[in-house]
Amino acid sequence: MHPIVILVAQRLALGLLLLLACSVLIFAGTTMLPGDVAQQILGQGATPENLANLREELGLNDPAITRYFEWLGGILQGDLGTALTNGQDIADSIGRRLQNTLFLAFWAAVISVPLAIFLGLLAVRYKDRWPDKLISGVTLTTISIPEFMIGYILMFVLAIQLPFWIQSWDFLGDGIQGWLLTNFRFSSVALINDSMTVLEKLKSITLPVIVLTLVVLAHMMRMTRAAILNVMQSAYIETAELKGLRMLKIIRTHAFPNAVAPIVNVVMINMAYLVVGVVVVEVVFAYPGMGQYLVDHVSKRDVPVVQAVGLIFATVYIGLNLVADIVSIVTNPRLRHPK
Repeated sequence: MHPIVILVAQRLALGLLLLLACSVLIFAGTTMLPGDVAQQILGQGATPENLANLREELGLNDPAITRYFEWLGGILQGDLGTALTNGQDIADSIGRRLQNTLFLAFWAAVISVPLAIFLGLLAVRYKDRWPDKLISGVTLTTISIPEFMIGYILMFVLAIQLPFWIQSWDFLGDGIQGWLLTNFRFSSVALINDSMTVLEKLKSITLPVIVLTLVVLAHMMRMTRAAILNVMQSAYIETAELKGLRMLKIIRTHAFPNAVAPIVNVVMINMAYLVVGVVVVEVVFAYPGMGQYLVDHVSKRDVPVVQAVGLIFATVYIGLNLVADIVSIVTNPRLRHPK
């Protein structure tokens, strides 16, 4: 059997085992959460008898191992369960929220991935010169600031201060001022719904997309830069230079294709972050996605919802890392041509 097939099969098997281990950790972690969902549902005035009856009805008195296998069996059959606090089907509620999170992550990826690769290539082209130092300094600054702080700064500058600045620019005239206020009035709350057009949704999510782009940009840019610089030390790059090829052509045709594997790895990891790590950003901008849904139900001690969202996040993260591993295996010429 071909070595690539064996390695891919091994990675898939390890991914499934890791997902199973994550399910155990998620269930154990949510079981140990402080608080009582029965108390949350019935309120402070509930009698001990009512609390005991509700716990029995919800299956909270069953052994943990029994509840875990019942939950895992339902997951394998596509049943995520029912929310304890409102009785709604979790799959239906998550479906709407997941679409919103993927919409936000998609547009952040569309901007951040090409921009990160371009900036990485630009930093390599002008290595140790001012463009390289400027790009590295700015990206390191953005990655050093927590995303909630970046969100609040952008909210203050673009959503609150910018309209006042535009109104104070009398030299622009009423027409230009009105156009700027109409098109550059950013909202500090990123609410979207099905009745909005795509342009209205994009305008609403502008600030969270900027925050996510700034957060993931540095990782991808620096890995692109490091991977290409590592390839640039190879003998065939020196040969291309001796032939008189221009540096941009050497980077584009020789260095970049051979640095794809590590770049794909870091891109996939950051794509996973855009889906899994949006919890803070969604809470800051009150965005109706998976992160906001998770935080709302953690506060209510709604364990089935927390378990379902946690397992979906783990599946996305493990799945994208598997894709990165498989791409690295497939793009390795030593494995494609073992002889």
